[in-house]
Amino acid sequence: MNGAAKGAIIGGVFLAMLGGAGYGVYALVGDGGDGDGKNGDTAVRAGKGSGPVTDKEAAQTAKAFLAAWAAGDAPAAAELTNNVQAAQSAVADFRAKAYVSKAVITPGAQTGTTIPFGVAAEVAYQGATKPLAYESKLTVVRGLTSGKPLVDWQPSVIHPQLQKDEKLRAGAPAAPPVKAVDRNGEELSAEKYPSLRPVLDQLRQTYGGKTGGKAGAELWIEPAAQDAPKRTLLTLVEGEPGTLKTYLDAKVQAAAEKAVAKYPESSVVAVQTGNGHVLAVANNRKDGFNAAMEGRRAPGSTMKVVTAAMLIDRGKAAADKPAECTKEASWGGRTFHNLNNFELPGANFATSFAKSCNTAFIKQIDDVDDDAAVAKEAREVFGLGLDNWKTGIRSADGQVPEATGAEAAAEYIGQGRITMNPLNVASFTATARSGLFHQPLLVPPELDGRPIAQAARQMKPSVQQQLVKMMRLTAASGTAAQAMSSVGGSDKGAKTGSAEVDGAGSPDSWFTGYSGDVAAAAMVEAGGHGGDAAGPLVAAVLNAS
Repeated sequence: MNGAAKGAIIGGVFLAMLGGAGYGVYALVGDGGDGDGKNGDTAVRAGKGSGPVTDKEAAQTAKAFLAAWAAGDAPAAAELTNNVQAAQSAVADFRAKAYVSKAVITPGAQTGTTIPFGVAAEVAYQGATKPLAYESKLTVVRGLTSGKPLVDWQPSVIHPQLQKDEKLRAGAPAAPPVKAVDRNGEELSAEKYPSLRPVLDQLRQTYGGKTGGKAGAELWIEPAAQDAPKRTLLTLVEGEPGTLKTYLDAKVQAAAEKAVAKYPESSVVAVQTGNGHVLAVANNRKDGFNAAMEGRRAPGSTMKVVTAAMLIDRGKAAADKPAECTKEASWGGRTFHNLNNFELPGANFATSFAKSCNTAFIKQIDDVDDDAAVAKEAREVFGLGLDNWKTGIRSADGQVPEATGAEAAAEYIGQGRITMNPLNVASFTATARSGLFHQPLLVPPELDGRPIAQAARQMKPSVQQQLVKMMRLTAASGTAAQAMSSVGGSDKGAKTGSAEVDGAGSPDSWFTGYSGDVAAAAMVEAGGHGGDAAGPLVAAVLNAS
């Protein structure tokens, strides 16, 4: 470490009392400070206690902890927490590995035992200096064994974006920056397309060294998982990015970002039906998780696209043949119902599909006489469950496990142990529209020579024609009609889904559809009926395609 870095966080503590609040401004001075780095009079000297922590105890503990942190006294700060080892490492790394210099920590208004604070600092690395400012908070709890008031240690105390086992680091990153561009050469930045940030981080980690860029200097969050991408917080020295072409479409991506902003915990993906190219991927989630490509949740009745293909493929159903839709149907000791127990006397299979009749599907099981039928169709024709999709970043393949009895029946309607994400659902919709599985791709496979998944067989033309007919009917007069009414053109189809999740007050909302050569799928956790929440997301994306 150079001299500037060594001296970055050394020195005394400047304490200026704020009007009656009992807190202070803790200044972490640079080289030449004359403090001894100890807690001094600010230390908490309370012995063992019992009962809830008082506001006064919380204020004293917070004051002492922030003072020790500001002074760079990691041992003293750590002793004021309920996780000495983790806190000492984090406070020490703040200086030695994140290269933070000149920090001022300013407490905010206390709320019970929680004290917010602001940090205004500089990050200095090899002659480069940039300001760093953020807000965080801490909570004081009673020590389980000592009885002392202690800071409840969380990584977010050091920085609000730090999660369990993550670390703050600065320096020259291993992966140079990349300039990701869409299919037309337009730059895709996290500032313009916020929900692309985790995607861009992964693209940089995977392809930064393959695009000819040069690393600069940054402050970043080191992830807990070895294969997870770093998250850049501050650029100290601009690197020279290499250009990385993706299959994304900036226009469609912008529509996807705008659409998910209207629904919390929502995700959407759009793909081209003829080649699997991913045109857009967007999420609106508190946890920042790329659920659009990595999620694993039951897809509900959108799965009937695959089930219908299997039934037609095996000659057990046809779009224009009768498919009894009763209020309920039983299989394997479990009774299945339709939404609000509706029934469709005399309906054919296309109408039962369009109205999302569960019982019309459950009643087919006995004729099929193969519990693994749905899993086989999903794997052989739709490329699902192969566990070999390589999109260019992390993605979860759809899972359709072989099941028996009531669980096999549940899989007919997208429940049971089936898990999907919008990428998987958009993919099987694209397969239904084109008749051929194309593994979704975010970046060209030629970039790294990665192998692409293949399905065992092509969908029979008669199956594909009937699927398209039924999806068109669903978009025109079925459960998807309202959401798809805004989508222009006559070549459009859809399927809705609602998936019940244990412990959730409302089912997940699923919707998938196509227009021309673009298929899109969306999911809104606890969003209710598929057409109500996920439907408008898909319609907005299709209209931009």
